[in-house]
Amino acid sequence: MSPAQKLIALLVMMVVLIAGSAACAWKVQDWRYGKQLAEQAGLHQDDLTAISNAAAAQGLSDQAKRLALEQRLSASDETHYKELTDAQTNQARLRDRLATSDLRLSVLLDAADSAGGCSVPAGAAPGGVVHGGARARLDPAHAQRIITITDAGDQGLIALAACQAYVREMSR
Repeated sequence: MSPAQKLIALLVMMVVLIAGSAACAWKVQDWRYGKQLAEQAGLHQDDLTAISNAAAAQGLSDQAKRLALEQRLSASDETHYKELTDAQTNQARLRDRLATSDLRLSVLLDAADSAGGCSVPAGAAPGGVVHGGARARLDPAHAQRIITITDAGDQGLIALAACQAYVREMSR
């Protein structure tokens, strides 16, 4: 073998040794970094588990709050419905009593008002039960319209109270 061939062979062997040692170094680093990555993956998985558990607990808490709110709103709706039904029943009874002449509506007149120009008796008869100033009896048709108007007003007040109760429950 000539000295040039020996030199080339020596260089090739050095390259092979350097490549081998680099490969070993890469392998050692791979093991070391693999271990670190595995530890980080484990810590990351622990963090994800903790976050998932916290989200599940928050979901259960929110669900319980929503259920409690739904129950309170349902009770409020039942109360509103009962009040509305009772008011409608009372109005229907009042309309029936007016229609059958079982009940008559009258208004108290202002005795000091001379602009009316109508003469109405000043008081009840001695055997009457109406006390106070002069009264005028309303026509049954007008009384029915007044009852209808008050019925609509009562329903509006009941609906307003239900809306206010709803807003109070939602703002808690």
